[in-house]
Amino acid sequence: MDQSNLGATQGPLLSADHPDLRLDEAEIATISRFAASPLFDLGQLDVRWDEERRTLWTYMTPNGRPSFNLSMLRDFDMWQSEIARLFGPDRELHYLVLGSRFPGVWNFGGDLNLFAKYIRAGDRQSLVDYGRRCVNILHQNMHRLGLPAVTIGLVQGQALGGGFEALLSFNVLIAERSAKFGLPEIAFGLFPGMGAHAFLARRLGFAKAEEMILGGRTYSAEEIAALGLVHQLVDDGEGEAAVRDYIRLNGRRHAGNSAVYAASNEVLPVPIEELNRIVDIWADTALKLQEKDLRLMERLVSAQSKLSAKIGPS
Repeated sequence: MDQSNLGATQGPLLSADHPDLRLDEAEIATISRFAASPLFDLGQLDVRWDEERRTLWTYMTPNGRPSFNLSMLRDFDMWQSEIARLFGPDRELHYLVLGSRFPGVWNFGGDLNLFAKYIRAGDRQSLVDYGRRCVNILHQNMHRLGLPAVTIGLVQGQALGGGFEALLSFNVLIAERSAKFGLPEIAFGLFPGMGAHAFLARRLGFAKAEEMILGGRTYSAEEIAALGLVHQLVDDGEGEAAVRDYIRLNGRRHAGNSAVYAASNEVLPVPIEELNRIVDIWADTALKLQEKDLRLMERLVSAQSKLSAKIGPS
């Protein structure tokens, strides 16, 4: 039986109107466990549970410009806490997938309008709070919420700034060919302060990490795949099928794959304290920006907002 929309189901599926439906005790327990959870009723995250594949599919559904606004961060906090609560050794989650429903955009990253507001107000604490909230979410994702799962980033469209940083916390990236990646912050005198430096330096070395951060250019999916950051590159429109194929082909090796990613975190750990210190440097740098830098930042927001309005959410 297809359980892919189980999260949206209201109440048990057994009834006199559907005598052909016969759920076993485990399936009934799954429905009961999920029924009262807010995991499937988040404002900017569309979540579905695939019982057969033991996979939690999640898609960002942003309000307005596809960025990590405060409301979306609250949704991610709830998302992670509920996943950790609902799953465990006896309720095994094998795969955690994150994509985007916004056509042509995975995520533009930080809420630049909010940053400009905090900077003009000299509000360092709010900048630090925002940054630490982001790196905590990424750090938990990097450690798979303490679960024996494999995390998969499904990239369809542009992943810029914090969007690219977020993807670096996943075990596996599957991207469509039209996807774009970049860290544009240096254009307005800032740098990506929520994980990029730490993740890229460990994976590519310090020289390449600094080149990407200081260069500020946009990379094609082919270029990112050549660097080894994208694990599978597929034609446009084939992303979801590629994720399902990956899960099918790796199902028997799931325990081993999960263990390798857990070991990788031990070999090259990224401590939360390190990420928090980088956030502090980022916040102090942000407060040094001049008005001309903020206007450039806002022009980038305006361009992205016009693109968002043009293509619109699906």
